[in-house]
Amino acid sequence: MATLKNRPQFSVSETLNGQAGNPIVLSAADGARIELFVLADDIIRVLVLPKGELRGPRTWSIAPGLEDVPIEGRDRRDLSGFGQTAFSATSDTQTLVVETAQVRLTVALDGGFCSWAIARDGAWHDVMNDRKTQAYNFGWWDERVYHYVERQRGEMYVGLGERAGTLDRANQSYEMRNIDAMGYSARSTDPLYKHIPFYVTWQPQSSMGFGLFYDTLADCRFDMGRELDNYHGHYRHFVAEHGDLDYYFIASADTPLHAVRRFTWLTGRPALMPKWGLGYSGSTMSYTDAPDAQHKMGEFIERCREHDVLCDSFHLSSGYTSIGAKRYVFNWNHEKFPDIEGFVHGYLREGVKLCANIKPCLLQDHPAFDEAAKAGLLIQARDGEPAWVQFWDEVGAYLDFTNPATIDWWKARVKDSLLRYGIASTWNDNNEFEIWTPDAIAQGFGEPFPAHQAKVLQTQLMMRASRDAQREHAPRTRPFLVSRSGGVGMHRYVQTWSGDNYTSWETLRYNLKMGLGLAMSGVSNSGHDIGGFSGPAPEPELLLRWVAFGIFLPRFSIHSWNDDGTVNEPWMYPEATAQIAGLIKLRYRLIPYLYELLWQSHRSYEPVLRPLFAEFPNDPRCLADGDDMMLGSSLLVAPVVEQGQRERDVYLPAGVRWASYWSGEVFEGGQSVTLPAPFEQPVMLLREGSVVPLNVAEQHFAQPADERGFIALPFEGTGTARGSCVEDDGETEAWRDGMQGRWNVAVASDATTLRITIDREGQMPFAQHEVQLSVPASEVREATCTNGEVTGDVVLNGWRRLTLRLAHP
Repeated sequence: MATLKNRPQFSVSETLNGQAGNPIVLSAADGARIELFVLADDIIRVLVLPKGELRGPRTWSIAPGLEDVPIEGRDRRDLSGFGQTAFSATSDTQTLVVETAQVRLTVALDGGFCSWAIARDGAWHDVMNDRKTQAYNFGWWDERVYHYVERQRGEMYVGLGERAGTLDRANQSYEMRNIDAMGYSARSTDPLYKHIPFYVTWQPQSSMGFGLFYDTLADCRFDMGRELDNYHGHYRHFVAEHGDLDYYFIASADTPLHAVRRFTWLTGRPALMPKWGLGYSGSTMSYTDAPDAQHKMGEFIERCREHDVLCDSFHLSSGYTSIGAKRYVFNWNHEKFPDIEGFVHGYLREGVKLCANIKPCLLQDHPAFDEAAKAGLLIQARDGEPAWVQFWDEVGAYLDFTNPATIDWWKARVKDSLLRYGIASTWNDNNEFEIWTPDAIAQGFGEPFPAHQAKVLQTQLMMRASRDAQREHAPRTRPFLVSRSGGVGMHRYVQTWSGDNYTSWETLRYNLKMGLGLAMSGVSNSGHDIGGFSGPAPEPELLLRWVAFGIFLPRFSIHSWNDDGTVNEPWMYPEATAQIAGLIKLRYRLIPYLYELLWQSHRSYEPVLRPLFAEFPNDPRCLADGDDMMLGSSLLVAPVVEQGQRERDVYLPAGVRWASYWSGEVFEGGQSVTLPAPFEQPVMLLREGSVVPLNVAEQHFAQPADERGFIALPFEGTGTARGSCVEDDGETEAWRDGMQGRWNVAVASDATTLRITIDREGQMPFAQHEVQLSVPASEVREATCTNGEVTGDVVLNGWRRLTLRLAHP
C-alpha cells in the first residue's frame, strides 16, 4: 500500500524538565514532535505537536487526586500529582517501545503511529492501533486536530458524557458543542449540554478494554464507526477545531469500571456535598413567574405538609429576578417577593433550603450592564464593544470568567444578593456560553484568546466562582450547587442534570441511558427533570413511573415548564398523590445507601450508577442495551419505561443470587424473571453478598428522623456478606477534621449459622445500640451476633427481621 510521502520521520530525542525518562520526546526534521508521558502503570499520555510547540491553552482538567487546579489553569507539562513509575523504553531504527507493568506502547518512527497492548495473565494483548493510513494531522489538511484509530468489530464504546440514544456509542457520531437544547429528543438530539471527551472502549471477546481522554476545550466531534471510507478500512476518529492532540490512554484489563475510576482520579476528586442534596427538591418555572410568587412558594410548603411529602430543598427559578417579562441575574423583584428574608427563613424553618437560579449573561438593559462593561467584565469584541449574543428573548453579553475581576464581581453578588438572605446554594443555569464569532475575545488571565475556542472553560469557571462564594460566605459549611452545562472536572464542584428534557415515554427510557453514560464519564452526582421539563404535561402513569425511576438517582427533582401552564408536582393528580408521597419516602429510606455511594465516589472515584455489563463484564447477556442499571454494586434497579406495563421482565446477571426488595424472594442469577411492578413498588433486587444501609425511622414532612438499619442477602454456602456506610453531620466540613464515623456490617455464613458482626468506628453523629438487620424469609439458618445479642426474630413481608442489641463500644 502506498503511503504519504511527507509524513514525519521521528527519532528519539532527550527528555524534558530534567525528569529522567519522562517525557520521552520524538522529534522530526521538519519540527514535528511527539511527547510521551508515563504517568502510572496504567496511564500513558501522548502529546502530538505538528510544529513542535503547544498551540492550546493550559489545562483545567488534570487534577490527579486533587480537589482543584489553579484558577488560571495548570501547565500542560506539569507532572505534579503523578508518582514515579517504573518503565522501560527501548528503540531501534524502526520503533520505540515503552513498557510499564500494565501497558506496552509501540511507536513506529516512520509516521509516529501508536499501537497499544495491555498485560494480563503474563501475556500482552493488543487492544488499539492507530489507523495506518493517516492517523494524525501533521499540517497536511488544515489547522484542526485529528486522531484516527482502527476499529475492531464487536467493540463497545461507552461514555462521552450525556449523549442521546443508546448507551453503546458504536456506529454513531457525536458533536461536543454545548448548547441550550430545550425540549431535546433523548433518543436523537445532538449536541447537548456537556463537553466530556472521554470514553471507554470495551472488547467483549477478550473481556478487556481501555479509556481514551482527549484533553481539549475546543468544540470537537467523535465518529464511532458511523463513517466508512473504503480507502482506510474500519476506523473511528476524533476531530477538534483547534489546539493540540493531547490524549491519555488508560488501561482497563478486567473491568470497564477501572478506566472510569482512573479517569475520575485523573481529573479531580468528586465533591462531597451535603446530605440534604440527596433529598427531594421541588422546582417549577410557574411559581416564580407568577405575580404573587411569594404566596405561590408558600403554597408549596402547605401542600408538602398536607400530603406529607418529604422535601429538603427547592430550586428557585429565575422569575424572582424579573423586570417585566425579562430576567436579570442578581435582581430581586420586590413586587413578587416583598419580604425576601422572611420568605427564605420561612422555608428554612420548615427544613427546606433554597437553591437560587443564576445566569452568566447580562441583558443589554440589565441595571448593572454599563458598570460591568465599563469595568471590562464582559466578553468583548475586537473593537472593544461587548460581544453581543442572543439570550432569553433579548440581546446581551456574557461575563468573562477568565478575568479575575469578573470572578470577584460575581462572588460579591452571589454573597450580597443571595447568601446573606439565607439562600443555601446556587443553581448555575443557561451557562452554555453560546459564542460563535471569532471576533469575541476572552481575557484569558492575561493571555487573550478567541472566546469561542474555550466556551466550556467559562462554564467551569462560573461554577467554580459560585462554589468559592459559598465557601467564603460559610467556610465550615459544605457548598451545594448545581449546573446544567459543564465539562471535564465539573464533578469537583457541582451536582448536575440532563437539562430541559421533553415529556414522553421515550425520554424516560433514554434519560436512563444518558445518566449511565454520564456516570461512566466520571460524573456521578446527576439526575433528570422528573416528569419532563418541556412539552405536554405528563399523564398520571408517566409521572408515577418517572418518579419511581428518579428516586434512585443522586439528584431527585420534579421540575417543569409545561406547554399548557400546568405544574409537575407530587400532588398534580389526586389519584396518584399518595403513591408519589410513598415513593419519595422510599427515596429517603435509601438515602444512607446513596450517601455512602457518594462518599465512595469522593474517596475512591467509584461511579454511583453502572450499566450491568460494567459490573458483570463476563456475562454476555449483560451486553444488551437494556433498561436496567446497577445502583452501586449492590442493587439492581429495573424501571418500567413502557406505558401500560404492570410487570417487568428482568435479566439477573449470572454468578450470584438476587433477592427482591419487596417480596424477599431469592432467584438464581443467569436467568430472566418476570416480577410484579405496581406503581408504588419499583423493581429492585439485592445482590448476594451485599449489605445495604437504610433509614428505618418513620419520617414525616419537617420532622426528620434517622435510624440505621440494614438489609442483607447472605451467601448460600460459606462466605461473608459485607456492607458499610459513612455517618457524619451531613452538612459541615467537620468530617475533614475526623468528625466522621462508619457502620461496618458482616454476615458470615456456613451450612448452619449466620454470624453477624456490626461494628461502629469513628465519631458517630448519633447513638444507636439496637439495629434491625433483615434477610430473606427463606434464610432459616440460626443467627448469632458476635458483638451483641439477637433480641428479636420475626418474618414480615417476605423478610426475616432480626433485632440486634449491640454491646456498648
